[in-house]
Amino acid sequence: MSASPAEGATAPRRPTGAQSVRRALDVLHCFHDNGPDLSASDLARRLTLPVSTAHRLARTLLDAGFLEQDFRTARYRLGPAVTELGRLSYHQRGLHLAAPELTDLAERTGVTADLALRSGPHAVIVAGGSVTPKVGLRRPLHSTALGKVLLAWARPGEGGPSSLPPLFAFTERTIVEPAALEAELTRVRTDGYARNDGESAHGVRTLAVPVLDRTGHARFALALRATPELITDDRTDWFLSRARSCARALEILLLPPGDRSES
Repeated sequence: MSASPAEGATAPRRPTGAQSVRRALDVLHCFHDNGPDLSASDLARRLTLPVSTAHRLARTLLDAGFLEQDFRTARYRLGPAVTELGRLSYHQRGLHLAAPELTDLAERTGVTADLALRSGPHAVIVAGGSVTPKVGLRRPLHSTALGKVLLAWARPGEGGPSSLPPLFAFTERTIVEPAALEAELTRVRTDGYARNDGESAHGVRTLAVPVLDRTGHARFALALRATPELITDDRTDWFLSRARSCARALEILLLPPGDRSES
């Protein structure tokens, strides 16, 4: 007697709806590094998926406008729907109002000024001098001043250091022990600012302060970045006073629309 389906080999399980959504989002995240267009094989390799699955996901995203395809090479890039949503989010958050403030801060201090928000284990720079077509915008939380601020004044549900993946060392100064990171965040909250002194790259010094919401959590982090020769120890307070002044202005400019009438 032949075995019934229940008694025989188990058929491959189809992904659930949530798994399919997660995989589709993972496909979009493959384009974070601002590299060249990707083929279905590239996507499959990055996501450890069968090529057929990666191809199906890419075609679904293509049909929805989240990817577009070069029909000469069959390779994919981010599509117009991503651009549209990105622009809508940029304006809904009021970030178009932040750009002039950051430009003025950079001109007054002579260093790079950036504004970032949190996305999972990363700080994402959304405005400022580091936003260029050729430079990725994501920065690790644990090794950057922006990230430390976003961790130290984390918003409800965002998670603290225990929510991060294993801490990677970018230089010999990078904090890689969870307990040491916790101690650093305590210092950040006490001092009211974060410092990155060669922890993410040699020869870079960054100071960051929070842009707080009404509940005292960081909606954004504001950073000044240069070299130790420019941001010297004896000028730290001077830079911080200007960064904090800009942060206070941004706390008003970047209020959610529903809160602006109450300010």
